[in-house]
Amino acid sequence: MGEDVEAQDFSRADRTRYREKVHRCLDVFERMLTEEQFHTDDPMTGLEVELNLVDEAGDPALKNAEALSAIADPAFQTELGQFNIEINVPPAWLREGGLTTFEANLRRSLNSAEERSSEVGAHQVMIGILPTLAPGHLSPSHMSANPRYRLLSEQILNARGEDIRIDITGPERLITTAESILPEAACTSTQFHVQTSPEQFASYWNASQAVSAVQVAVGANSPYCLGKELWGETRIPLFEQAADTRSEELKAQGVRPRVWFGERWINSVFDLFEENVRYFPALLPITTDEDPVAVLEQGGIPTLNELRLHNGTIYRWNRPVYDINDGKPHLRVENRVLPAGPTVADLIANAAFYFGLVRHLAESDRPLWSQMSFQAAQENFQTAAEDGIEASIYWPGVGEVRATELVLRRLLPMAHAGLASWGVAAEDRDRLLGIIEQRCLLGVNGSTWFVHRMHGRTGQDRYDALRATLLEYRERMHSNEPVHTWD
Repeated sequence: MGEDVEAQDFSRADRTRYREKVHRCLDVFERMLTEEQFHTDDPMTGLEVELNLVDEAGDPALKNAEALSAIADPAFQTELGQFNIEINVPPAWLREGGLTTFEANLRRSLNSAEERSSEVGAHQVMIGILPTLAPGHLSPSHMSANPRYRLLSEQILNARGEDIRIDITGPERLITTAESILPEAACTSTQFHVQTSPEQFASYWNASQAVSAVQVAVGANSPYCLGKELWGETRIPLFEQAADTRSEELKAQGVRPRVWFGERWINSVFDLFEENVRYFPALLPITTDEDPVAVLEQGGIPTLNELRLHNGTIYRWNRPVYDINDGKPHLRVENRVLPAGPTVADLIANAAFYFGLVRHLAESDRPLWSQMSFQAAQENFQTAAEDGIEASIYWPGVGEVRATELVLRRLLPMAHAGLASWGVAAEDRDRLLGIIEQRCLLGVNGSTWFVHRMHGRTGQDRYDALRATLLEYRERMHSNEPVHTWD
C-alpha cells in the first residue's frame, strides 16, 4: 500500500500545488530518460508476499500489530487489515541461484515468523482471499493503525460519493456494500519485480501484460469470498471493485478505473507515468520541499516523491516503478496479478515461470504484442480470473486454446529458455517448472483443491466447512509439498 503518511485534511490549494509538482516531476523524469540517467547494468529481481493471520480455529486473527511486534523483523510490515502482514524478500540475481535463494530466505523467514507470531495467537496463511472472512471482519474498526490506510479510504470514498458496492457472480453470487476500502484487505498477493533498462522497459511490461492471463489461470488461489464460491481468482474482481473511485455515472462516461489492466501496448515507460498524470486525480496530494529540477541540474538524483506517491495510488496489474538504490535510479516492472501461496514451493515455481517467460518474450525478435490486440490480452485476463485453470484463452498462431494446453505445448519451453538466459541452473529450471507442468497435467491449483475439499463437505454449515478446509490447507502449506501433490 506504499509509504507511511500522516493523517491530515487536504485543501483545494493542496491539490493545486500537488498537481503542479507532479507535472514538474514528470518533466524531470522525461529528462532523466533522455539523458540516460538510469542504472541498467546487471538487473535484479525481487519478491513480496502478503499474508493472512488466523487463530487456532482458522478464523481471522485481528492481531497484526502484536504479530509484528513478536516477529521483530523489519522485512515484515503492516498491511491494510489487522489480519494482514507483508514480507519483502531481499532482491537477488537469478544467475547466482536467485530462485533457490528466494525460496530458502522465504521459508526461513516464514518459519521463524510463524514460531513467534503463534505465541500471540496469530498463525500465517498464504492464500489469495482468506476463506473464513465474514462481513463483520471488514468493519472500518479493523483497519490497521497506519494513518495512510484510513486517509486513503477516506479519499476513495469521498471521490465515489457513496459506499463501495461489491457484486461478483460465479457458481454463487456475492452482493454487499462497504463503508471503507477494507474489502481490499481481503486480497493478498504475490508481487514479482524485474529490473530493466528504459530501452527494454516497454518490452518487459508488454510481455508481462500478455502473460498475465496464463499466470492467473495456472496460479489461481482465491475461490471463496465472504462465504461464497465465486471466481477461480476472485481476488481480481474484488480488488477492482474495492478500490474503485467511480460512481456508476462515471463508469458510464468511460472514466478509467484506478485498478487497471490498461488500454494499450506501450512504447516507453514514460507512457505509463504520463497516463497516470493525465487520467487520474490525486488521492493523497502530499508535497515535499524537493525541487527535482534543481536536484537534477546540480548532479543529484531526484526522489520524485510526488510522482511516486501518485503512481502508488494507481493499481495497475503490472505497475511501473521508479526507485533509487545506492544512489542510483532504476526502473522495475512490478507484476501484481498472482495470489499468495499455496506453498513456498508453488510460489517460487510461479516466480520461475514468470521470470523465464517474460524474459523470453521481451527479448524475442518478433514481439508477441505485435501479433495480438491489447483487447485480446485484457479479455484473456478476465476469463482466466473467472475460470481459473479451466480457462480457454486466445493466443496468436493458435487461436482459442485451453490455458493448460498452451502452457504445456508452447510456454514451458519458452520459460526454460528465458531462465537459461537469466543464468538459472538446469536442475533449478527442471524442478520449478516441473511444478507448473504437473499443475497443468493434473488440472490442480490452489483454487481447485480448495473447491474440491469444500464440495466434500456440502452437508456442513458453510463457515464450519471453510474453517475445516482452511486448517487442512494450513497444515499442507507447512509441508511445502506443491499443491498438485495434496490428496
